[in-house]
Amino acid sequence: WIRNNVHDAMVRVRKYGVGPSETWPFEARFSGPAEADPGTLRSLAAQGVAILNASPIATDIRTDMRERVRKLVPEFHDENARRVGVSREDIARATKRAFDGTEVGLYRERDDLYPILLRHAPKEREAAIADLEQLQVQSALSTESVPLASVTRDVGVEWEDPIIVRFDRRRAITVQAAASGDTFPALRASVLADFEAIELPPGYQLFWDGEQYSTEEAQAGLLPGIAPTVVIILFIIVALFNAIRPLIIILASVPFVMVGISFGLLAAGPLVEGAAFGFVALLGAMSLAGMMIKNAIVLLDQINLELVEGKAPLDAIIDAALSRLRPVVLAAGTTVLGVIPLLQDVFWVSMSVAIMAGLTFGTFVTMFLVPVLYATFHRVRSPETSR
Repeated sequence: WIRNNVHDAMVRVRKYGVGPSETWPFEARFSGPAEADPGTLRSLAAQGVAILNASPIATDIRTDMRERVRKLVPEFHDENARRVGVSREDIARATKRAFDGTEVGLYRERDDLYPILLRHAPKEREAAIADLEQLQVQSALSTESVPLASVTRDVGVEWEDPIIVRFDRRRAITVQAAASGDTFPALRASVLADFEAIELPPGYQLFWDGEQYSTEEAQAGLLPGIAPTVVIILFIIVALFNAIRPLIIILASVPFVMVGISFGLLAAGPLVEGAAFGFVALLGAMSLAGMMIKNAIVLLDQINLELVEGKAPLDAIIDAALSRLRPVVLAAGTTVLGVIPLLQDVFWVSMSVAIMAGLTFGTFVTMFLVPVLYATFHRVRSPETSR
């Protein structure tokens, strides 16, 4: 309806964000010195807007400095103004009173305060716009008023920037957009090279804000907790087996879980809204790493138990894999079934898909790859090779 009835209007319709969300997922900010030329900033932003306009993914493209507006600028006549005792402040007060209104008091209604404005009536304001030179200006030192034309040379029209944005005390302009029919990472990847190729004048820089900055900030917040957690996990594994090779075997099998997560998210992307590798999916991947380590520990411990009973190394590996197959598969199956209800939740869907696909693939990795790695690192030979 808006496209058919309102020309060149940009009205965004978007879903509420579940949890912290960005109003504009795509934000590329160009910033310059403290007194950077707004024209230069607009030129850089125009190049970014042109890049986004050429992308089929980008939609609702704009800048936060918005469009320039026209303003009336009276040219002050110093000699005439001195004769009648009118200053620039007197002209400013007169024009403000005529159009915006001058605050002369406050009106209290219960807990709310409303300003009381003194300004011309609507008809007088319309007349003042048409004949601004006849606007009466009163000096602060006199009770008489004079027309604006007597203390100005001319009243011109100029273009000005209605909004001057600052970021880190630097003048800045931000190119903002949203992704249509795809994810923000896909939009950023499609235009990243073109944005990086924009030639910036000395003192100017490009900063990625929006969802990119929020993701990096959230991931950086995990680092203080990840480092000690990894150290504790490594220490526990070494303490359990009193050897380094089991630790290497377990760590070598963990990265393969990302294969299952990648295939799962790619397959679910066109079918389930929100199935993308974001921060929530990252939490699911981190939990999968713990599940993979647990399954590998169970299998390696069973191999050691089989060896204690006097079995040959190859027989111990095979028997341990067979005996642990049912518990590992049942544990993975119950977990996968348990997260299925989360598929309908827009916030948890990515984590649900990541756990389901990653754990399913990770179970096969545990039961097939871990025995192979154990036999490789311990140089276990088959009977045929031994003979």
